[in-house]
Amino acid sequence: MKQITRTPIVILNFKTYLESTGARAMKLAKVSEEVADETGMNIAVSPQQADIWRIAEEVNIPVLAQHVDPVDAGGHTGSVLLEAVKEAGASGTLINHSEQRMKLADIDAVVKKTVKAGMASVVCTNNVETSAAAATLKPDFVAIEPPQLIGSGIPVSKAEPEVVEGTVDVIHGIDPDVKVLCGAGISTGEDMKAALDLGADGVLLASGIILADDPKKALLDLVSRI
Repeated sequence: MKQITRTPIVILNFKTYLESTGARAMKLAKVSEEVADETGMNIAVSPQQADIWRIAEEVNIPVLAQHVDPVDAGGHTGSVLLEAVKEAGASGTLINHSEQRMKLADIDAVVKKTVKAGMASVVCTNNVETSAAAATLKPDFVAIEPPQLIGSGIPVSKAEPEVVEGTVDVIHGIDPDVKVLCGAGISTGEDMKAALDLGADGVLLASGIILADDPKKALLDLVSRI
């Protein structure tokens, strides 16, 4: 498994866009790898579960699951088992994305499972208060994403910089080892630089790259000011 501990980091969430499904997901992952190689930036991709295996087999950058369920092996038809995504080649997983909300106890259970499995955990949150709660669970990353800005093209680092700064301060006050990512509306190099200037360790983004006319050009622009 390729690890994602080095920062700054860009995590590209493929979501369930057709532009990032199947063969197009593989193409996007390879583009991400090319940009990582050309710029030295740590870039990880988070494809749909069905695409994890083939992407992890073909690229030399970290691959994350988009979600896993707080279940152990057994009779849980339709659930996503952490051991399964690890076997498929995932280095870690997103947890509690705004489009896949979880109860706090379930977030805690999944974080503990990632620790046991030697995988990375990226817990998504929507405000300073939930970020503080997430930090007490000791994930590797907390990604702050106000839901009203997701997919809006309006970066949280500009629209609500106090949320990013407040999240960084609160999380580091609880556990300085927990890294902070900035999400929601991030799409340009200016956006990413602003996020890092506010104390973030990287960004979590999706549509700004996935739906770009030229994803490689968009990724190169994203990391151009770092």
